[in-house]
Amino acid sequence: MNDPRPPQTHPSTEPTNGDARLATLIETLRASAARRDLAGGHAAAEKQLIADAGLLTLAVPQEFGGRLGADGSGWSAPYRTIRQIARVDSALAHLLGFEFLQIATVDLWGNATQRANWLQGTVEHRWWWGNAVNPLDTRLIAQADGAGGWRLHGKKGFCSGTTGSQMMTVSGHDPASGNPVFAVVPTTRAGITVHDDWDPIGQRQTDSGTVSFDAVEVRAAEVLHRPDTPRASLRTLVSQLVLTNLFVGLAEGALEEAREYVLANGRPWVNSGVQHAADDPYLQQRFGEMRIKALSAAVLADRAAAILDHAWQQGDALQAATRAEVSLAVSEAKIVAHRAALDAGEQLFDACGARATNAALALDRFWRNARVHTLHDPVDYRVRDVGRHALTRELPQPSLYT
Repeated sequence: MNDPRPPQTHPSTEPTNGDARLATLIETLRASAARRDLAGGHAAAEKQLIADAGLLTLAVPQEFGGRLGADGSGWSAPYRTIRQIARVDSALAHLLGFEFLQIATVDLWGNATQRANWLQGTVEHRWWWGNAVNPLDTRLIAQADGAGGWRLHGKKGFCSGTTGSQMMTVSGHDPASGNPVFAVVPTTRAGITVHDDWDPIGQRQTDSGTVSFDAVEVRAAEVLHRPDTPRASLRTLVSQLVLTNLFVGLAEGALEEAREYVLANGRPWVNSGVQHAADDPYLQQRFGEMRIKALSAAVLADRAAAILDHAWQQGDALQAATRAEVSLAVSEAKIVAHRAALDAGEQLFDACGARATNAALALDRFWRNARVHTLHDPVDYRVRDVGRHALTRELPQPSLYT
């Protein structure tokens, strides 16, 4: 595929958003990130800071009062914001990224009335969005009520962002048809219980626990009718680029934390022959490798976002082949970002040394966060798709993850 235009890359040493509120927010999150990672739980105060910084509307189209497309950058601006926050706090970057994903879900699958109500409502009321859409969890049963609505019974797991949210997207399994039913409901609706049962080794403040539904009403006007079109299937690729940029941010954040630690606390190895750790050629080589991997991931992520934007702008005219080219670009970027995040989280300790394992520093959070999130889908299948294209020119087929 010929790229629509050369993507604008944003090295980690340069600011990517001139908004002073974002810079202040990032420094505030960084100051408490290690402590909050150790504590886990719901980051209500920090989520309020994100809302106060005006970030909840980055993915809302300009026509509904949001900022998507307002500066001509399309999806690049939301993704760069995810990446910047992930450098210091990937859990809250996850929450913001999933906010963007639910907004995109409404934008792609909603009718004119739904889009106006829920997208404008997000701008006017600063709604946080959660989700109960995990496609591999079919425990949530949807039963038709005979009037175009449904009743939901059961549970959903991995419901990121639902705690403290005002609205949520949800998918239930219809046993009669075997098809999923998608809808939007207020998180506070009767019968919905959000459980505090999220206790992983990483991404500990993403509120990704279980949600129970006890005969929850879904009104006909709340049902999303997903079109069977290439444009509607872009939701999957929006989601995958959220994760990709989160991984890029983790790699860049681990590199920066390692740099600051070594410059402040590093000791040269006894056989190095240098007086300062920063002059050790092997340490310089390690930082060079980390930088190259993080920068490669960032460039591929920016390229994929530019290709997504090109497809997004085609609207309903988008063709399946063009959509498949976006999928390939997203997989290429995600593979490199996946590896960069895990490698940087591990290499950080080789660079910093034994004292950096002090638990209070929580420097292991970069690897732990990357390890939890890179298990979202197997990287081997993405490499297979890319390799198959490299060999046969066959493009990826649309799926739950591609």
